Amino acid sequence: MNIITSKANNVVKKAKKLHQKKYRSESYLIEGWHLFEEALASQARILRIFALAEYEERLAAFSQTIFVIPEILSDLADSKTPQGIVAELVFEEQNIPEKLEGAYLFLEDVQDPGNVGTIIRTADAAGYQGVFISSHSADIYNLKTLRSMQGSHFHLPIYRVSREDMLALARQNDLQILASTLSEDSVDYQKVEKHEDFLLVMGNEGQGISQEMTDAADVLVHISMKGQAESLNVAVAAGILMFALS
Repeated sequence: MNIITSKANNVVKKAKKLHQKKYRSESYLIEGWHLFEEALASQARILRIFALAEYEERLAAFSQTIFVIPEILSDLADSKTPQGIVAELVFEEQNIPEKLEGAYLFLEDVQDPGNVGTIIRTADAAGYQGVFISSHSADIYNLKTLRSMQGSHFHLPIYRVSREDMLALARQNDLQILASTLSEDSVDYQKVEKHEDFLLVMGNEGQGISQEMTDAADVLVHISMKGQAESLNVAVAAGILMFALS
């Protein structure tokens, strides 16, 4: 068994570059056994597997395995305590279906990777049909986002679109637009009439939804606060609304 011991190795250097979005044009990294098992279950195309030598027997069936020393694995991983495996996967292109039916989510400029990943994972759990992400939202292939999603991107279609295209798609498919914001015109989510086909919109952590989205929404919804906190984290708010409105 050959073990790579140098961070200067070309394969290692190329994989390390995938930490940066500009190099993720064709592939991306995942880390940890849970995501690796999810990738296998979804039949994702695995280009390379970087692992510690102690997992040789467990990975015997995978010819694309490259064994590395712990220092290299830690460098390829993003977490403080990597689990001994990092894999490089090929991007799977997602095409927007001709007809949108059911519950969908649009993240308008949600920028924190942890928030984006948590919201997508919750959308998966709540049975949503897909998630749309604006061009200024966090990259779903950021390692922090991937850890927060816990494999939900293998189960749930995720599309990156502009705000304008999102609004056009909603109109073309007769999706009721429910946008989360607190204003004089918004209503408590518990009073909102349920719809089979709708688009729930969550806005930026600091600025909320845009004026364009406010103007286009069919219903503006908010979560009434019983305590003294002024607002909720966007991922927490999204979780409450996704389950309540679907």
